[in-house]
Amino acid sequence: MLLDLKLDGKTVIVVGGGAEAYRKTQSFVDSGAKIWVISKEFSSSIQKLGEDKKVALLKTDIKDTESFVGSLNPKPDVLLAVTNDPKLNVDLVKAAKSAGCMVYSVDNPALSDFILPAVAKVGDVKIAVSTGGKSPAMARVLRQRIEKLVTPEDLLEIELQAKIRSILKPQVSDSKVKSKLLYEILNNDNIKQALREGKLQEAEKMALKLVKEKQK
Repeated sequence: MLLDLKLDGKTVIVVGGGAEAYRKTQSFVDSGAKIWVISKEFSSSIQKLGEDKKVALLKTDIKDTESFVGSLNPKPDVLLAVTNDPKLNVDLVKAAKSAGCMVYSVDNPALSDFILPAVAKVGDVKIAVSTGGKSPAMARVLRQRIEKLVTPEDLLEIELQAKIRSILKPQVSDSKVKSKLLYEILNNDNIKQALREGKLQEAEKMALKLVKEKQK
């Protein structure tokens, strides 16, 4: 079961400064959470996130995990242990769990409260790919394949559907009727052709005309 956590205004701590920590941090960048990345050293990619004000960076060497977690203020809602030290990751997860945080361990799915899927993101499209923690590498490969399948036409279709839905909402109370109209727009060959040619406004005009005709 894949869930999209609502983290707006929450605090997320990522402990680790390497390539894997960067990938996990990216999963939270657009979540609305306040993100702290904590490590002895940071990769250039993580440093760039800090420079762009997408995350806050704290350079420190964690010696005592219980003291470290206890010193965090505010207490994080989510803590990710993504270091290259398996023992440190385990100790961080245990301390964070004791403090009431949701936890994720990069090398110990059994201790984690959730699994981070590989997310294919193209425009407004997000598709999560998970192997249940069995093969993160294969999840990334599948994510890359999926990203190539989403076309510019698909992204324009999403924009068109969003606009038509907002127009239909106050006009059509029956959800089945509304759904039928949206699917007719989705499957209309002329509208599809306009979107393939990048003509969103022309597609909108045809969609609105179709809606008016169906409502007569």
